Amino acid sequence: MPKSKRNKIVALSKTKKKGKEHKESIVNSIREAAESYNSIYIFSFENMRNLKFKEFREQLKSTGRFFLGSNKVMQVALGRSVSDEIIPGLYKVSKLLRGDAGLFLTNMPREEVESLFNKFEENDFARTGSLATEKVELPEGPLDQFTHEMEPFLRKQGMPVRLNKGVVELVSNFVVCEEGKPLSPESARILRLLGIKMATFRLNLICRWNPEDFELYNEGLEESDVEFA
Repeated sequence: MPKSKRNKIVALSKTKKKGKEHKESIVNSIREAAESYNSIYIFSFENMRNLKFKEFREQLKSTGRFFLGSNKVMQVALGRSVSDEIIPGLYKVSKLLRGDAGLFLTNMPREEVESLFNKFEENDFARTGSLATEKVELPEGPLDQFTHEMEPFLRKQGMPVRLNKGVVELVSNFVVCEEGKPLSPESARILRLLGIKMATFRLNLICRWNPEDFELYNEGLEESDVEFA
């Protein structure tokens, strides 16, 4: 690896929430990892599920380090310009830490990393505010999947239901959600009861950096976006 500049003192006065010491610890951990591993990846994530991500991270624990958190703190750790980057050329990575993003540092072969990230996908129940991926409409009539004890709860979710000889039934057609529209808390609960999963937790590689190479995976990005020096 090229000579590191990680011992350079950096002010963290603009990042206050978790305390200066905590942020300095993160900065130092990232800089140490940058010295230990020869490749750095930035990835974005959709519909984060902490438990599933923890399992994925544990799977790769012996071969690399993951960092998630404040993009500003991670940018400070790597350097946000040529003048304060910790390793020559690394500021290119820093500039791509935007939105829901994280770092993965490793010595694994590129092909193996790409395969693991591309294959990773977990379906789960959508949460309130997520966009519905399809329209779900329940027809008038009996709802055999629900016991009679569920009838009061379903009514509280806005469903036009009643008990008919101990069987829960809809008195009219009911639209649970519309494609492309945000899910209400009630819609999210009903979809869970119906066993309909509309959320997919994914990790998408954005770029790969090592001292000899820099690669953008996102076709929508141009090299000019990272201002090559």
